[in-house]
Amino acid sequence: MALVQDAPPASKPVIAPRQAVAASTLAVMTATLASMLLGFAREVVNAKYFGEAWEYDAFLVAAIIPTLVFGVFNGALVSALVPVFSEYFAAKHEEDAWRLSSTVINVLFVLLLAAAALGWILAPWIVRIVAIGFPPDHAAETVRMTRILMPTIIATSIAGVVQAVLNAQQRYRAAALQGIALNVLTIVGVLVLFKQYGIYALVFGTAAGLWAQLLVQLPSLFRRWRYRAVVDLKHPGITALFVILGPIVVGSAVGQVNLLVDKYFASSLPAGAIAAMNYATKVVGFPQQLFAVAIATVIFPILSAQFATREITALRQTASTGLRMTALITIPAAAGLIVLAQPILSVLFERGAFTSGDVVRTAGAMQYYAIGLLGIAASVVLTRCFFAMRDSRTPVIVAIGVMAQNIVLSALLVGPYGVNGLAVSNSISSLSEALVLFYLLHRRIGPVDEGGDLIGSCIVRV
Repeated sequence: MALVQDAPPASKPVIAPRQAVAASTLAVMTATLASMLLGFAREVVNAKYFGEAWEYDAFLVAAIIPTLVFGVFNGALVSALVPVFSEYFAAKHEEDAWRLSSTVINVLFVLLLAAAALGWILAPWIVRIVAIGFPPDHAAETVRMTRILMPTIIATSIAGVVQAVLNAQQRYRAAALQGIALNVLTIVGVLVLFKQYGIYALVFGTAAGLWAQLLVQLPSLFRRWRYRAVVDLKHPGITALFVILGPIVVGSAVGQVNLLVDKYFASSLPAGAIAAMNYATKVVGFPQQLFAVAIATVIFPILSAQFATREITALRQTASTGLRMTALITIPAAAGLIVLAQPILSVLFERGAFTSGDVVRTAGAMQYYAIGLLGIAASVVLTRCFFAMRDSRTPVIVAIGVMAQNIVLSALLVGPYGVNGLAVSNSISSLSEALVLFYLLHRRIGPVDEGGDLIGSCIVRV
């Protein structure tokens, strides 16, 4: 059902040539690259000061709740709100968009304030569930860190609403500043406070960075946005939002549960296992975040507009362009990560507390994670295709099936293969998800890769 009944019909199809998508993607990638380079600098600093010590494992567990909320609500809100806001902006009904976004922010603030207080109280039980293998003193330290980070869920969630408003207007750069702010403040926190506070230097820096993710977007937002002190629950956009948002939240939660599954099984392994997984996934995630997420960010509003005007042929072309660009980059990247795992990790992290033994252990996990890189990256783009078509249920159903697969495989492989077994489980699940989504999209809109030469051309480039 259309949100804006009196919107004028589109005068021409919404067409996104490959060159236009590539140009917009390049602009987003440039901003994202700065953030990601700082992210790697952050990991280098963490590796130097903390290595794979149990305190760093404790921090990673403590950061689960903010990470979970960011992954579920920030990503879900962006995915659900962009199509809704796009329709209002296309129809020049900006006041409706302002009232809707203000309502969402006002309601979220109250709910998240209560959730943060509840999380502070329940921190001991949360840690006991997530890190079942931690000894009592490690668990107690993790609880303290969790309570410090808990209030940041307010900032990370509202930052998602702000990002959705900006992206719906095809303004992407401010969102890329989120990562820059987080990484800079985390690095500064460790460098300045480590001697006095130890691991808590990382906790304080991370907390400051998470709040900064919201603050850095506000100047760009307030150039065009008008805040309304309203809670308009009868706004038609609220109904549309919940129809889309519900399944997306479930799907995002499923993705975060997979992370919890990894940490759950890894917590029973020798100390440093969780840290090894973290370093490996950070490196493997670099091409995914830099390229696949940038591509998906650019084509998402375009796909939403094309679906709104029922330009299915154009939508199919845009989806094909996004998938082709993703595959052409991630397949060679995965091959490089597999072949050069140890040299890459040695250059990035082998200093201070991060030893050559840590390099060897992390390299094995990294190679197995890299096998699934194409699946992870393609799923990001494929999921946005379904969201743009207002279908948030199909990706969720697929994600639930993949989550079950990952749990079973992790349970089977962690015993004999340790961290490497968990990485293999993740890769198999990621590739399975991408294949199923691609098949379902093909059935929905027709052949996405017209010409059928995508995989062949990618193999040539490898």
